[in-house]
This record gives sequence, structure tokens and C-alpha cells, in this order.
Amino acid sequence: MDPSGNPVTRFIDRWPNVSLARRMMLAAALWGLVVLIGGALALSALYRAQTLSLLEEDLDQTLVTLTREMSQEGAFLADGRVTDTERNFLSNDPRFQTQYSGRYWAVVGLEPDLTIQGDLRSRSLWDEPVPVTQAQIGRAVANPGTTHFGDYAGPADQRVRVAARAILLENRETPLVLVAAADRTPNDEAAVRFRGMLVGTMIALFGGVFAAMVVGIRYSLQPLKRIERDIADIRAGTRQTLRGGYPVEVRPLTEELNKLIGHNRDVVERARTHVGNLAHALKTPIAVLQNEAKGEGLLDDVVRRQTETMHANVEHYLKRARMAARAETLGARTDVVPVVESLASLLNRLFDAKGINVSVEDGAGAVFRGEKQDFEEMIGNLMDNACKWAKAEVVVRISDGPQDLVIDVEDDGPGLSPEQREGALKRGVRLDETTPGTGLGLSIVTELAELHKGHLELDESVLGGLRARLRFPKS
Repeated sequence: MDPSGNPVTRFIDRWPNVSLARRMMLAAALWGLVVLIGGALALSALYRAQTLSLLEEDLDQTLVTLTREMSQEGAFLADGRVTDTERNFLSNDPRFQTQYSGRYWAVVGLEPDLTIQGDLRSRSLWDEPVPVTQAQIGRAVANPGTTHFGDYAGPADQRVRVAARAILLENRETPLVLVAAADRTPNDEAAVRFRGMLVGTMIALFGGVFAAMVVGIRYSLQPLKRIERDIADIRAGTRQTLRGGYPVEVRPLTEELNKLIGHNRDVVERARTHVGNLAHALKTPIAVLQNEAKGEGLLDDVVRRQTETMHANVEHYLKRARMAARAETLGARTDVVPVVESLASLLNRLFDAKGINVSVEDGAGAVFRGEKQDFEEMIGNLMDNACKWAKAEVVVRISDGPQDLVIDVEDDGPGLSPEQREGALKRGVRLDETTPGTGLGLSIVTELAELHKGHLELDESVLGGLRARLRFPKS
């Protein structure tokens, strides 16, 4: 059997990913259940014991009263034997006068072997056996004057609590055993009712306590939610640092995060400085080599070609390094529509003679999470390529959804086949040598988009030409 099908195993596997709030609520719920269940059981047992103790006190008092009345009535023969004459002790209590009322008494005379010689009994007991066991009689005889309690299946299938006490007479060899019994069913039913009410009360109490715990835990974790929102604002560019006013417990964390954000900015600035210094350091030797290779010899031709290649590679990788440094900057943001509209206005002027019209649709309030020059580099390349291939129309559609930012650049030109679209994204590939360019445009756009966690897609446009789509996730 696959152990992964075991619910306990699945729970253990998922435990490291359980949120702090759920962990605390689960711990509170388990501890609350243990306390409340334990309390309910303890209180129920205590109530049952208390009611039983009160019943036993009542039975013991009945024995005391019975002993007193017996001493006044003279219910025994001169030799101490129990008479057969009916004696109506405790006659002032109607419970002992009604058949099977649930309250009983008896006086039991014993033979030397402790078998019952005879008895006097209450009218309520009628002709039922005396509700006492031989074992209880034996315990009572062994400890005269001490009351012993036990349970007995009494008259009418009643479960009775029995109190038995042995007393010694001067003219009698064996003691008499006084018996008082009471139906304990009402006490047991009261204990059951109490337990039911107690369970209901405990459930309500647990619900209230647990709800208070949930509210308290949620409220206590609000500072972490604030940190999450502040970091999201920093990534979106609406804040520079985390806000103050955090509780003492999380303040060290926010201070360290602010220091980390500041350190990140310092690293990016140093990287930009080093990139600029490297660019200047490499450009000068390359320029010197180009100037020295102006002759017509074979070596001059080789040096010129290699220095041009070196210059192109240096520019490409230095630009990529600058882009990567900017892409890692926290908090950079660019309004999309102003940049696109500015580029559209410029391209309308440049391609006016060709009759190309560049238009922008939608996108109000759209924001690109990155620096302006990176966004201009990407969208400018796509719009410029579209204008070079379009017949008359280029449309830029901006969709700012909750999950991602999507920008489509479409034209009504000849378009590309699926194979050509795949090849067009490769660095240095030019599908038409008659158009000016280096073949690096789309590859630069691809690399820049990936640096900003986005990607470039090429597909067929509804205008009949090519659709270039930039997609940037917001999370």
C-alpha cells in the first residue's frame, strides 16, 4: 500500500508548509479540547459523586433514626430475637409506607453462621427480599457501628443504594443488621442531565474561546501582513522603505529589511559604475586598433573585421549588463501609456512618407515594473520593426490585468510563418537583408523581457501581419 495514501502521512508531509496562523489555531484547538473535555469529565464525575454522597448521608441518617426508634419501641424478645410482630418504624415518613416507593428499611436478625434468622421491614418493601447481600452483611458484622454501602437490584427492578450497619445487643449472641435503601435512579438521571448540560455549555464555551483565539491570532499577525504589503509596494515602486510603527517583536526584522534594500541599491549603483568604467576602458583600445588598421593589406582587413566584431560584442554585453543591473533594482516603475504614445508620435513622423499610422489602444493606468529606458528599448524595437514591415497600420494594444501586463504590437504587413517566427527570436538573425538593422532587435527584446521575468511571443495578427506580444507577470 502506498504510504502517501495515509492521511497522517499526508498531514506530516504538508506540515512544513502550514501557515503560522493555522499552526497556532490548531494548537489552541487541541489544547482547548483537552482542557474542556477533561474539565467536563471531571465536573461530571464530581457531580455524580456529590449526589451519591448526599444520598448516602440521607441513608446513614435513616439508620440513626431507625436505631433511635427501635430502642424506644422494644421490638425484640427477651432473648434478643426479632419478633414476628409487624413494627411500623419511621411511620412519619410516607415514603416508607407506599409499596415500592423507592425508600426502604429493614432490621435483619442473624443466626451464628450469619444466615438471616428473621427481619422487620418497611411496608414499602412489601414481600420482596431484603435488599442486602451476604457479603455486605459480612462486612457490617466485621465492623459493628460502621455503615457500609453497596448497590443492589431492588424491588421492581430498581437499582438501589444500600446502607448496612451492625449493632450489638447485650442479650444477643449475634448482632442485628440495620438496612436502609433508596432507589438511586433519580440521582443517576440527574447526573446524566447535568452531563448533557455540561457538554452543551462546554461546546459553547469552546466555540467562544476558539473564536476569540482566532481573532487574537489574526490580529497578532497583522504586522506580518503589513510587512508583506510594504514589500509589495517597494517592488511596485510606490515605496522606498518599510514603514515604521511596527511592534517591538518584529521591529528588528523591518530594520534589517530596510538595510538590505539600501544595500541592494548601493550594489546596483556600484555595478553601473563598474559597467561604465569597463565600457570606457575597452572602447579606447578597440578604437586605437581600428585607427591603426586603415591600410589595404590582408592583416589590416583581418584586424578591422575582428575589431568590429569585438566592438559589437562589447556593446551588446555591456548593454545587457546594464539592463540586468537595472532589472534588479527594487522599486523601479514606469507608466506605460506616456512612453508608448511618445514613441508612436515619433514613429508617425518618421514613417509619414510611407503612409504608416501608429495608434495606441487602452492601457490607462498601466505600470511596468522596471526602469523607463528598459521599457523604451523593448517597446521601441517592436514598434520600429512593425513600422518597417507594415503596409499602412500599426496598433499597440495595452491590457493591464490583475495577473499580468500584456502589450501587443500588431501590423498589417506580410507577417511570418511559424518557422520564421521561431528563427526571428535568435540573436543576429535577419529575415530580409534589404531592411536596415543588425538582427539584434528581437533578441535584445527577448533578453530584456526575461530579465524582468516576462517573455516575448510572436503570432499572427488580426490585421493580417505579425503580432508581437510582451507579457510581464505582476507577482
